[in-house]
Amino acid sequence: MKRILVTGGAGFVGSHLCERLLNDGNEVICLDNYFTGKKQKIIHLLDNPYFELVRHDITQPFYIEVDEIYNLACPASPVQYQYNPIKTIKTSVMGAVNMLGLAKRIKAKILQASTSEVYGVPDVHPQNEEYWGHVNPIGVRSCYDEGKRCAESLFVNYHVQNDVLIKIIRIFNTYGPKMEPDDGRVVSNFIVQALKGKDITIFGDGQQTRSFQYVSDLIEGMIRMMKTDDDFIGPVNIGNPGEFTMLELTSEIIDLTGSKSKIVHLPLPQDDPTQRQPDITLAKKKLNGWEPTIPLREGLIKTIAYFEQLLKEEGL
Repeated sequence: MKRILVTGGAGFVGSHLCERLLNDGNEVICLDNYFTGKKQKIIHLLDNPYFELVRHDITQPFYIEVDEIYNLACPASPVQYQYNPIKTIKTSVMGAVNMLGLAKRIKAKILQASTSEVYGVPDVHPQNEEYWGHVNPIGVRSCYDEGKRCAESLFVNYHVQNDVLIKIIRIFNTYGPKMEPDDGRVVSNFIVQALKGKDITIFGDGQQTRSFQYVSDLIEGMIRMMKTDDDFIGPVNIGNPGEFTMLELTSEIIDLTGSKSKIVHLPLPQDDPTQRQPDITLAKKKLNGWEPTIPLREGLIKTIAYFEQLLKEEGL
């Protein structure tokens, strides 16, 4: 049994990770300040004697004894991270400093949940880990993009200078149960609008592409990354290389929900990438043959069922 700290553990991805780590026989400490996370996502775990919940903001130092740290804390959708951009930057940068300092003191292995947003508006397609990115440092998305890029730099330099055992993953678009209906992510937006019979809002002409990964595939990739040899630190892309346009995604969701919603086009936001697709060659090689197993349609069926129940419970 390992003692594992998960920052951002009450968030969408973090709550799934806490469940998986507990099911694998570990002791889990979930750390969250509830800026975007919610206690409801992990409340069913509180009866587990090997689960502990702590309310804390990682921009402040935190002291604990653990074997491993998964650093997930940070608002992760444009609506969330642009709501308080300074808070977003502080969480990425100061949070990384605090968690790396903790890992250094207690000699714990630490994984950084970075993002495909470090590639910015890419001029290389698909994106591999050797691509440095094309990011606007003063754009509306820079609080997240540059915050995560700085965090990666901090991780690498703590590893080089202080021998901290690090792992860096770059997460591509992920969806699944426990997403919030108003989090601004495209999958949740489209599903909620379709279930409510509202117009489905597409930014731009709908030809921009994304690659959608079901959350269980991401969790499997994260855990395999943490188990790799110490000399492999990443970064490594964790995503589904299947590429879909926004119009294709909308069509699939309308078909699965039986919705009568109409499609409405809105202006494309500043610095919104027109293409986003991971090259997962490195992940397949280094993560014991890891690759996504859940097709988009199967994942959407599960996610739609979750939102149907959620909207029913909330009377929406």
